[in-house]
Amino acid sequence: MKTSATKVTALLFFLLISINASAKDKFSICWSIYAGFMPWAYAQESGIMDKWAAKYNIDIDIVQINDYIESINQYTAGQFDGCTMTNIDALTIPAVGGIDSTMLIVGDYSNGNDTVILKGKNKLVDIKGQNVNLVEYSVSHYILARALASVGMSERDVKTTNTSDADMVSIFGTSNVTSVVTWNPMSSHILSLPNVYSVFDSSMIPGEIIDGLIVNTNTLAQNPNFGKALVGAWYETLAKMKGDSERAEHIRTMMAIAAETTLEGYDAQLEKTYLYYSPADAADFTTNPQLLDTMTHMAKFSYEHGLLGEGAPDAGVIGVEMPAGIYGDSNNIKLRFNPTYMQMATDGTL
Repeated sequence: MKTSATKVTALLFFLLISINASAKDKFSICWSIYAGFMPWAYAQESGIMDKWAAKYNIDIDIVQINDYIESINQYTAGQFDGCTMTNIDALTIPAVGGIDSTMLIVGDYSNGNDTVILKGKNKLVDIKGQNVNLVEYSVSHYILARALASVGMSERDVKTTNTSDADMVSIFGTSNVTSVVTWNPMSSHILSLPNVYSVFDSSMIPGEIIDGLIVNTNTLAQNPNFGKALVGAWYETLAKMKGDSERAEHIRTMMAIAAETTLEGYDAQLEKTYLYYSPADAADFTTNPQLLDTMTHMAKFSYEHGLLGEGAPDAGVIGVEMPAGIYGDSNNIKLRFNPTYMQMATDGTL
């Protein structure tokens, strides 16, 4: 009995060491320029994030990364505890990389921000035979596939060239670039040019391109205050930026400057972003069974394009957990949509 008790005590001791080693008080998240991500810039600069972090006796640093895909890669490599990204990129990069991640905040869905753009042509069918510059295998690639399917074409009808989002505006000015797929603010800059046309955008597939904050699931589980502070800061920022008051316009102006545009330009981008100002609405969106259909569609697209890992047997190789159910392998869940913290913001229990 003494030996057994000693083993139990030792086991508990090592479990406590493990838990304490995982718990921490310093965190960092990263973001890149996009209309729906700009509130994080203000939360950092205004001190809102610091205020909420101090409430829970932790530190949270919010870092801008100039290249969107690079920000996700750095998160996947463990350099950050969280990162802003779309649902499809969360599936095909960190989840495929073996990182168990949770969409802590559903921030918005793209309602026109992601666009297929042609130079000198104003119909989508004119894209046939063209070379299309985009961030390959990202949400832009998904948009291209959905656009082509809408007019009875497929990716066999075009060629694609992988192009960084940071270079999209500059390369469009060259004579050999005639077609791009990109998102705001790059798309707004390009569409301001003469003889340039948007021929398909994300408003034609509402609710599919979801933008939000992804965090490491294990980090969140071991440090719930990390999630509470982030969600609290996010919704306080959204509440202050909404509306036509002088203060709200000042805040959005600061976001616009960070996004290298004007207040008018940023507001125009927000008009194409279905931003969930209400945590209750964001939580409801997360629990809607439509999300299960959306992620099923995206998983199948990702499998068809070889984005779910070398040798993936089928589209369900990675499990995606949602309130409406699990798509894919329940023993290999690497992406989760969890409304718990958004519901806490709704209930006022943060």
